[in-house]
Amino acid sequence: MGFSGFVSLLIIGVTSIISYKGFASSSYYARLEFEVEKVLVYRDYKRLITSAFLHVNWQHFIFNMVSLLFFGFGLESELGPLKYFALYMLSAMGGNLLALIIHRKNPSYSSVGSSGAINGVIFAAIATFPGLHIFFLPGWIFGVLFILFSVYAIRSGKQNIGHETHLAGALIGMFFAIIFKPSILQYNAIPLLLLFLPTLAFMIIIITKPQLLMVNNYWFMQKYNYTVDDYYNAKRQNHQQELDRILDKINQRGINSLSRKERESLEEFSKK
Repeated sequence: MGFSGFVSLLIIGVTSIISYKGFASSSYYARLEFEVEKVLVYRDYKRLITSAFLHVNWQHFIFNMVSLLFFGFGLESELGPLKYFALYMLSAMGGNLLALIIHRKNPSYSSVGSSGAINGVIFAAIATFPGLHIFFLPGWIFGVLFILFSVYAIRSGKQNIGHETHLAGALIGMFFAIIFKPSILQYNAIPLLLLFLPTLAFMIIIITKPQLLMVNNYWFMQKYNYTVDDYYNAKRQNHQQELDRILDKINQRGINSLSRKERESLEEFSKK
C-alpha cells in the first residue's frame, strides 16, 4: 500500500488546535482532561479520549508529535488509514482505562497527553517492522528496556508521569498490530512474545495483586482509604468556600478586582 500519512497529519492538526486551546484556557483544559472523579462520579466518559488531545505544555506536545512523525507515517502506510486510526484511538483509550483502574481510589488523579496512543504506535511499529532501530538499538531491545523502566517507574511512584498509560498503550498497539496484520507473527514472533507476555503479566498483577509488587503509589497508601463519595463531599465543601471568598472580594472591591483564575473559577461555579 502506498504511503499517505493523511491520518497522522490530521491527528497532529487536531491535537495542535485542542492543545493550544487548553494552553489558553484553564476552563477548556479542565473540561477535557482525564480525571478519575469526573469519569467515575459524573460519568463523563469522553475524557478517556479527549484528554489524549491535550498537553501540559509545548515541550510535552512537541515531543509527542515528533514521535508520531517518526513512527506514524510508515505504520499508517503499512496498515492503511482506517486500521491505523483505530489503533491510535484504542491505544489512547486503553491507556486511560488502565489508569482509571489503578487510580480508582484516588479521585483527584488526572492526566493529559497522547503518550498512550504514541506508545501504541511505536510498539505497533516495532511489531510490524522487525528491522526497526530506535536510538541505535534494535526495536525489540528498546521495547524491552522501555517496559522494564515503566515497571520500575510504576512501582516507585516517584514521578508525576502516567507510566501505566504508556505501558497499556504499548500493549494495545502490539495487540492490534497482530490483529490487523497477523502475517508479522511469521517473521517477528519471538521478539513479540518477549515484549507482549511480560507486559501483559505485569498489567494483570498490578490490577489483581498489587501487593505482590509492593507498589509505592497513592492508590496503595492506606491513609487514602476514603471513598469517591467522601472525596466528592470534601471537594464540594472546598468549592463552596472558594466561591464565598470570591463573592466577598467582589462585594468589597468590585468584579474588576478578580484575577483571571478567579474569573474562570467563578464561571465554572456558575455552570454547576
